[in-house]
Amino acid sequence: MQLIYEISSRVLRFMSVCFEATSFWCCLLVLNFTLLFLIMTRSLFLIFSLFIAALNVHAEPLKVASLHPLLADLARQVGGDQVVVVEIMKPGRDIHHFEPSPQDLAAMRGSRLVLASGKELESFLPKLRDSLGAGVEILEVGEKIPSISAQCNHDDEEDGDDHHHHHGADPHWWHSAENMKRAARILADAFSAAAPANADVYASGAKAASARFSELKSWAQKQIATIPRSDRKLVTAHAAFGYFCKEYGFEPISVLGIGRGDDASMKHIAETIQTIREYKVKAVFPEDQANPKVLTEIVRSTGVKTGQVLIADGTSLEAHTFETMFTHNVKAIVAALAGE
Repeated sequence: MQLIYEISSRVLRFMSVCFEATSFWCCLLVLNFTLLFLIMTRSLFLIFSLFIAALNVHAEPLKVASLHPLLADLARQVGGDQVVVVEIMKPGRDIHHFEPSPQDLAAMRGSRLVLASGKELESFLPKLRDSLGAGVEILEVGEKIPSISAQCNHDDEEDGDDHHHHHGADPHWWHSAENMKRAARILADAFSAAAPANADVYASGAKAASARFSELKSWAQKQIATIPRSDRKLVTAHAAFGYFCKEYGFEPISVLGIGRGDDASMKHIAETIQTIREYKVKAVFPEDQANPKVLTEIVRSTGVKTGQVLIADGTSLEAHTFETMFTHNVKAIVAALAGE
C-alpha cells in the first residue's frame, strides 16, 4: 500500500505540471490513464493478498493420532511441519493390553486420521470407530503390508504336528526395514488424500525416510554377515521377531506365542531345550517388558548364555523409534552370536 501511495503522489504532481503546460484534453487523458493504473494496481494487490491467504489455509498442518510410538515417529518423518501428531499410545506401555481411556478419546477429537498397527493387534478398534464416528478415519497401516505367520517352537497337541506351531498373522511387522519403507508410503498416500495441498511435502518425507531405512538395512546386513550361518538361530520367549528373521536369514525359535499372556507347558520347554542342544544354539534373548521364567529354566538346563534384552514391541522408553529399536536389536544379536 505504501508503494501505491508513492506512485499516486508522483502521478498527481505530474498531472499538475501538465495542467500548467498543456491543453485540457491532454490533461484529461493523463487523468484517465492514472485512474486506470490505480484501479489495476489495487486489483493486483487484492489478488496477491488473496493468493497468500489461500496458501496459508492450505498449509494448515494435518492432525493425526497415533496408537503406536513407532507410527508416531514415522508420521513426523513423513509429514514434517505439515503434520501434528497426538501420541495416544506412549512409550513404556504394553501394546498387547492397551485400550484408549476417555481422556485418550478426547485427545483424538479433531484428528483426521488415527494410525493403528493393524493385523488384529488392536482388538479395540471396532469400539473405537463407534466412539469417534464417521468423520475420523482409522488407518490400519499393517493391513497393506504382507503378513507372515507367527510361529512358536512347540507342537500342536491337537494335530500332533511336531514342528513349528502357527498362531495366525504375526502383527510385529515393524521389525523389517522393507516394511517400514512400505509404511512410509502408506502414510504419505493417506496424508495426501486428507490434505492434497501438502502432497509434495508428504511424498518428499516418505522418500527421505525410506532412504534412511535402506541405509539401516545395509548396515544391518554387514553386521549380521559376521555371524556364521549355522549360528543364525534367534531364540526368544515370544514369537515377535519373524519379520526380522525372514529379512536377515535367521531361524526363529520361540517358546511362547504372540502375546505376553501366552503360556508354555513343560513339554514345550523340553522341546526347546532339545532344539538348543541339537543345534548348539549360542544364546537366548529375553525381551523388554516380558522376561518369563521359562527362559530362566531353559538357561539353567542348557547352560546357554543369555543375550542382551531385545526390544520386541517398539515401545521401550529408551528406544521407541525404528532406528533406535533396530540398531539396539542388531547390536545385541551380533554381540551374542558372532564368532568368538
